[in-house]
Amino acid sequence: MSIWRRNTYVEKERRVKANAREYNEKFSYANNHIKTSKYNVFTFLPINLFEQFQRVANAYFVVLLILQLIPEISSLSWFTTIVPLVLVLVITAVKDATDDYFRHKSDQQVNNRQSQVLIKGSLQKEKWMNVRVGDIIKLENNQFVAADILLLCSSEPYGLCYIETAELDGETNLKVRQALSVTSDLRDVSKLMDFDVCSDHSLLFCCLSSGEVICEPPNNKLDKFTGTLYWKDSKYSLDNEKMLLRGCVLRNTEWCFGMVIFAGLQTKLMQNCGRTKFKRTSIDKLMNTLVLWIFAFLICMGVILAIGNTIWETCVGRKFEVFLPWDEFQTSAVFSGFLTFWSYIIILNTVVPISLYVSVEVLRLGHSFFINWDQKMYYNQTHTSAEARTTTLNEELGQVEFIFSDKTGTLTQNIMVFSKCSINGQTYGDVYDEFNQKVEITEKTACVDFSFNPLCDKGFKFYDCSLAEAVKQQESAVQEFFRLLALCHTVMPEEKSEGNLLYQAQSPDEGALVTAARNFGFIFRARTPETITLCEMGRAATYELLAILDFNNVRKRMSVIVRNPQGQIKLYCKGADTIIFDRLDPSSEDLMYTTSEHLSEFAGEGLRTLAVAYKDLSEECYQVWQKKLHYMSTVIENREEQLAVLYEEIEHGMKLLGATAIEDKLQEGVPETIACLNLADIKIWVLTGDKLETAMNIGYSCNMLRDDMNEVFVISGLTLLEVQQQLRNAKEHILGLSRVSSTGDFEKADMFAEDSVFEEAIIAEYALVINGHSLAHALEPQLEHTLLDLACLCKTVICCRVTPMQKAQVVELVRRHKRAVTLAVGDGANDVSMIKTAHIGVGISGQEGMQAVLASDYSFAQFRYLQRLLLVHGRWSYFRMCNFLAYFFYKNFAFTLVHFWYGFFCGFSAQTVYDQWFITLFNIVYTSLPVLAMGLFDQDINDQNSLRHPSLYKPGQQNLLFNKRQFFLCTLQGMVTSFLLFFIPYGAFSDMMKEDGSDFSDQQAFAVTIATTLVIVVSVQIGLDTHYWTAVNHLFVWGSLIVYFTILFAMQSDGLFGIFPSNFPFIGTARNCLSEKIVWLVILLTTVVCILPGLVVSFLRVDLFPTLTDKVRHLQQSRKKQRPQEQNLRRIRRTSSRRSAYAFSHQQGYGELITSGKNMRMSTLSSTNSLERIAQSSNWIENILKRKNEVSCISPEREDPPESHKDSRASADRLK
Repeated sequence: MSIWRRNTYVEKERRVKANAREYNEKFSYANNHIKTSKYNVFTFLPINLFEQFQRVANAYFVVLLILQLIPEISSLSWFTTIVPLVLVLVITAVKDATDDYFRHKSDQQVNNRQSQVLIKGSLQKEKWMNVRVGDIIKLENNQFVAADILLLCSSEPYGLCYIETAELDGETNLKVRQALSVTSDLRDVSKLMDFDVCSDHSLLFCCLSSGEVICEPPNNKLDKFTGTLYWKDSKYSLDNEKMLLRGCVLRNTEWCFGMVIFAGLQTKLMQNCGRTKFKRTSIDKLMNTLVLWIFAFLICMGVILAIGNTIWETCVGRKFEVFLPWDEFQTSAVFSGFLTFWSYIIILNTVVPISLYVSVEVLRLGHSFFINWDQKMYYNQTHTSAEARTTTLNEELGQVEFIFSDKTGTLTQNIMVFSKCSINGQTYGDVYDEFNQKVEITEKTACVDFSFNPLCDKGFKFYDCSLAEAVKQQESAVQEFFRLLALCHTVMPEEKSEGNLLYQAQSPDEGALVTAARNFGFIFRARTPETITLCEMGRAATYELLAILDFNNVRKRMSVIVRNPQGQIKLYCKGADTIIFDRLDPSSEDLMYTTSEHLSEFAGEGLRTLAVAYKDLSEECYQVWQKKLHYMSTVIENREEQLAVLYEEIEHGMKLLGATAIEDKLQEGVPETIACLNLADIKIWVLTGDKLETAMNIGYSCNMLRDDMNEVFVISGLTLLEVQQQLRNAKEHILGLSRVSSTGDFEKADMFAEDSVFEEAIIAEYALVINGHSLAHALEPQLEHTLLDLACLCKTVICCRVTPMQKAQVVELVRRHKRAVTLAVGDGANDVSMIKTAHIGVGISGQEGMQAVLASDYSFAQFRYLQRLLLVHGRWSYFRMCNFLAYFFYKNFAFTLVHFWYGFFCGFSAQTVYDQWFITLFNIVYTSLPVLAMGLFDQDINDQNSLRHPSLYKPGQQNLLFNKRQFFLCTLQGMVTSFLLFFIPYGAFSDMMKEDGSDFSDQQAFAVTIATTLVIVVSVQIGLDTHYWTAVNHLFVWGSLIVYFTILFAMQSDGLFGIFPSNFPFIGTARNCLSEKIVWLVILLTTVVCILPGLVVSFLRVDLFPTLTDKVRHLQQSRKKQRPQEQNLRRIRRTSSRRSAYAFSHQQGYGELITSGKNMRMSTLSSTNSLERIAQSSNWIENILKRKNEVSCISPEREDPPESHKDSRASADRLK
């Protein structure tokens, strides 16, 4: 039996030899073929049917179909069940197949990409799916990396290459990877192919054919790799800096070679992609439960009627055996009751008609089309419309409680813009009219004319002409300001043609600042390890680069020391304003006061700010300092700390030049959307791969974090115990249990925290910010409950530096422990796992590819459309579906239970009240279209008021419109209606005569009366239940009544009887019955009695206990004649105290890379641009003057980890 056992081999280490396919295939490593689809040609039918029969109702109808095939118990034809059942299965299967076809198409597109593989001494083109572990492949500029490869060599010096990792972590800034020095020399492709050492193999093959990599097994850790290269009797350590991961794009590097380590589904990108899950709505799950309840109720009714049949046959039926003998197989009254039980199961099965599921699929399809057709979710700039990529989750959109959002490209536009600045006490960037009133800048506002500068960036826009005039007038402070911006950075330039400059900026802020300096006449042209070349107002100027004092998370600033063409030595510094102000010369005090006020203004507008300063250095001072620097650079122990002290020494006594304000543009309407969703009681968590500081900054920009919050808890522990303590401290602080110390007490606190009522009672507002390293510990089983409890007590949660798999784990944590609907929204491949894990996945069709869109359930172009998707389409879909289900169960209980009451008067013989044609057509023809019209078009509140009153969304979250209680009420109403439908006509017919004096004695006249009354009652009821009448509603309601009478008279006409006498035997019954006035009086009486109680209850409820929906509806109706006004949320103005964001997006180490010359090309002294566009940051407006005399803006109790964000006063004061 061992051959049937699953292979449970777990790879503990990976051994890979270069270009040795036969050797590597022994380990059965995954090939490079990927598969995100669910089905193939052979598995589609069984898997899809299995998924569909997870619906209890589908299995229920199959059982009924089998019963209907048994003639001894079936009183209805089998086609009444099999036709709609097959229809439902086929419609659902076609929809699922269509969705999976697009997944196959995407997989095929990726798998068929071309890659160059080194085979037998030459480069051969291979499809991605044919690449194998151990292959050596060549990548060229702007190509996607085909697999996880070990970088061997590149066209750049020292084996450097630049990659963009947007598909992995959402960051569009370039990152540097460097090959081992022993392999970086294998860079001349022609020599590698011509040099014949090992017969027909190339040098690279020969050199590495004996090389072997032993490394970690496949895993999902994007920032970690450990391995060893064994080559030429030596071994070399490998880390993540030597790896190029699948999904990265090679940038600004002509070519590179790499060896495949992980391929296909074992790559880190695919390891972070969750499995495609079969998603079902909460209503679907509730329906499964209700179908089981109904089935149990059906069995109870069948048992009651079967017992009745047994008793009747025993006491009464035996008297008729002479002229009505039992069939041969029917041997006793008990057996007769047994057969009657199954007969009634078939007759009464219409309490859950399969047409319900056909109608549900039609409704969902219609709701999906409404989303696709919504012009208010159409983005003109990219001509992108909203798309419902699935039809099964629409009503779930009306029940969302948690939104998990990516940051870069989802909340932001990935665009960084130099917006304003303060120079020597003067602000620039605002536009004023002739009355000296500030004018709002729009697309129609005239831009500064930069035609005086032939090297300007044509895409740069600035609106304050006074700054350009100040530059032209050669104001010294303004020119020194832009000179600083052009010199103090780590940007690499590339000039592909004369005047065509491209900047490669590893920090998006630097790209914006250097571009601003370029447009105002200070163009950064080139750099070498020793020089920086500018073009200053048309004149070339070369500065000698003496030192770069690099940025790190503690310094929060960077400086350069240069010697200008006049021989003067200057230090230029830019960084967090709190840091710069503490290091200014006393002579800049007045200017600091003014600049601080300007910074507060910029902060209120949500701009990212930097302070810039300079210092003149004497030759003697510099030489002394340079000697110290040279010595410190050779120290082995504590080198970083000693260099920081040395940098601090020379950066004191600077003179302030001013400040910059950069707008990291949010997508339009993001703060308003978040505010509106918060009012709808939807919790928004941001899960981003960005740094902690950048993530917090975007939180302030979006107004998710505010200064008036009681506390912002930052969890940044490095160990499990630290994280546990920080989580507990934060939780105790919120619960006011700071004295809790013992385990027992803490468990008690946990018990309180888990109480949702207690959570709602917390009035204070808190925020939780946690980094990826700490999150990894917090997601451990022993801490995940504490993390979730704390997060749910906070108004805002931000997780930063998280991997794609951690995003999915956070979503799964909430799904598993909170009975809430989750929605994940993102725009990149790093969001796919999160999108697949959430109940609902939304893809933003942005700048990071289409992977998120392809994996999503819904997609659109802008985050702000999420507001309309949920509050309008989601709420309407939930409202319509709930009303549809309630009405459907009501009408079918009213229709079906008439048989139950009739059973007591027909000897429990399983005789039907209605004829078979009415039973077949009732749900398919007579009552199907009105309920579909209501389910498609009804709306209690229009879209404007739905957006204006977000609280209307809350009933969906609380599942108030259709739940077990509502199901019980609507079925109770149906049962009462069925009771009245039967007994009122029954009582009337027992004592009723025709106008000619004859009796109403035939059963078919009775049946026609009940059927007609039933159709009229349910039509009136749906008219009362409909809130929004359209022409379609009128057509379907009145049209259905007309169709009913037309078919009724046609089926009981002389013509059809003459053609099909056995199928239509009741000739003239309808004509004779409905021609009597007293019959219409009975119909009217029954209709009024059935409808009036519900109508009275409805009026009293609205009048005495109105809901918010009732109030808004009344307000809407009172303003009906007024022109509807679109919601115009007031733009939220920021008042955050966060300021500098420069330190947040910059990375340490680029200064050393530049001065070493390793990233300088041999042929040219330039590089290319990568304008990273990441999250909009925030600023602060606290009074910095109170801290003027402090040595540092923070005095932490302990040393924080590197990702600390203490340049923010507002957040720093809250750190515990």
